[in-house]
Amino acid sequence: MADKTIKVTLIKSPIGAIPKHRRTVEAMGLSKLHKTVTLPDNPSTRGQIAQIGYMLKVED
Repeated sequence: MADKTIKVTLIKSPIGAIPKHRRTVEAMGLSKLHKTVTLPDNPSTRGQIAQIGYMLKVED
């Protein structure tokens, strides 16, 4: 997995989410709706995406 990245966009507000999910959104660097960040494609990032996937749009 050399230099593989994924683009993650926040599409749903974390206001009504449980606190653990809000902290995960923050840890991924997503602060506003429709903000896109590029993250490394590794198991820890994939785990975060699996946890809050209902709030995200993911592109390879």
